[in-house]
Amino acid sequence: MVSRITIAIAAALVAFAAQSASAQGPGVEGVWSNPKGSVQVKTGTCGDKLCGVVVYASQKAQADAKKAGAEPLIGTTLLRGYRANGTAEWAGQVYVPDRKASYYSTIQLVDAQTLKVSGCILGGLICKSQLWHRVPSGGAMATR
Repeated sequence: MVSRITIAIAAALVAFAAQSASAQGPGVEGVWSNPKGSVQVKTGTCGDKLCGVVVYASQKAQADAKKAGAEPLIGTTLLRGYRANGTAEWAGQVYVPDRKASYYSTIQLVDAQTLKVSGCILGGLICKSQLWHRVPSGGAMATR
């Protein structure tokens, strides 16, 4: 016989899983372009977290990364280990290839077409943000 406590725990786990799935759902998943249109990142789930991988980089962006000694830009995971921090906010690490370093980061879904990506140093005392825009049709393509 299943106890009421077991049922309550199972119900709580199902509710938590549904909340996590909706927080990382299709609203934030897709392909996003940085402000210059030089890099596009495909976001999606990586296990129970959110991540983003470079699917397009302009020749200049690739050359700049190579000049800095970074690995090939396309295929690099820039957004790493993000967990839902609210209904449209996530916290994780942003990897900066030309610095070969990861920084504390938040992303916020501003609207269906705009993603605010912030990276911070010194324990969050200094942060820089960019507005990324959704690539039409959800596919990687050059925007500029």
